Amino acid sequence: MTTVHTTTVVVGGGQAGLATSWCLTRDGIDHVVLEAATAAHEWADTRWDNFTLVTPNWHCRLPGYTYDGPDPDGFMTRDEVVAWLGGYAATFDPPLREHTRVTALRQGEAGGFVLESTGPDGETTWSAEHVVVATGGYHVPIVPPWAAALDPGLTQLESAHYKRAADLPDGGVLVVGSGQSGTQIAEDLHLEGRQVHLALGDAPRVARTYRGRDCMTWLADMGLYDTAVTQYPGGLAAREKTNHYVTGRDGGRDLDLRLLASQGMRLHGLLAGGRGTRLEFRPTLTAALDAADATYNSICADIDRWIEREGIDAPPPSRYSPVWTPDADPLELDLAAAGVTSVVWAIGYRPDYRWVGVGAFDGSGRPTHHRGVTAVPGLSFLGLPWLHTWGSGRFLGIARDAEHVTATIRESVGARPQVRRVS
Repeated sequence: MTTVHTTTVVVGGGQAGLATSWCLTRDGIDHVVLEAATAAHEWADTRWDNFTLVTPNWHCRLPGYTYDGPDPDGFMTRDEVVAWLGGYAATFDPPLREHTRVTALRQGEAGGFVLESTGPDGETTWSAEHVVVATGGYHVPIVPPWAAALDPGLTQLESAHYKRAADLPDGGVLVVGSGQSGTQIAEDLHLEGRQVHLALGDAPRVARTYRGRDCMTWLADMGLYDTAVTQYPGGLAAREKTNHYVTGRDGGRDLDLRLLASQGMRLHGLLAGGRGTRLEFRPTLTAALDAADATYNSICADIDRWIEREGIDAPPPSRYSPVWTPDADPLELDLAAAGVTSVVWAIGYRPDYRWVGVGAFDGSGRPTHHRGVTAVPGLSFLGLPWLHTWGSGRFLGIARDAEHVTATIRESVGARPQVRRVS
């Protein structure tokens, strides 16, 4: 087994890990980036063919690297995001080791940290004063334990493994979860002519454009993506919120589940359980649709107040009115009778840090930190949703988070920012 020492180990070669490496490279801090697969691979591996960003392209900003294409207010497709990210590492040549999986992290007996990894060159032990865990917060898909009791003839897959409608057997599809992935996958299947059943959770929604501009551009101007999580109502509880559903497909539009229902999509409330081909739902459909619309209109009202306060010349205000309402909340579904042959689970993910043997977690297995920096000297996290602001889990906030974490490392090792910029 090889033993290697470096000042900092960055675990994860996605956008958060690469952003950290850019800052460390600029500051002349010795480090290595260990990536279990290939850099930023999840954008290619876990998004469906028709995936697009839901944030405008101008949000795509990493340290020393911003979107400079012809459509800043548009929405890059999956392949365009992969190509854009693929060009980042070439701008500063990070010390990246791909296909190198970290299997264990512990504190060293004499201080610092010890990491074990396995890769093309076999097993390696790393020692470092600092570790930045940049593996994101979406590790294990949530699937209810009773899913194993459903008819074995059903095709079941998690949203990360959905690529295209043609890969699924003929027949209807049940999508479980109404967050960003669930609603977009449901629409993708609907547009491909499939009979779609969608089981809703409590995700809110937002208008794509309002009063002449993209809503996310309004919200950015209003400072919402820069507001610390501790300043939001409920404080750190904001980290548990589901993102608003909307789509960037075909230039961007609302995702109106009521409209899709009027076109034949079947909507259900929260999925409560099932066995064989029979499913049970809670009577929450009407309330879920109403709550999502209320959030939609509330955001529009916030923008109205901003426009008025700033004296901005904009088209007149409006509010969403339902185009369809359910006659009743459906309580059950026989998948066989409805012709459903596939289930796509899009409930969400839970973190999995079992390889991290350091006491830096709360009772739910999530890291305890302030702006990514834990109470364990030298250990930080990056790339988590709401790590510091709403923008933290998006391209828009990664640079700021990486700068903050890197500054703590720089202060510890006594490095100075380099005069030259890496670009």
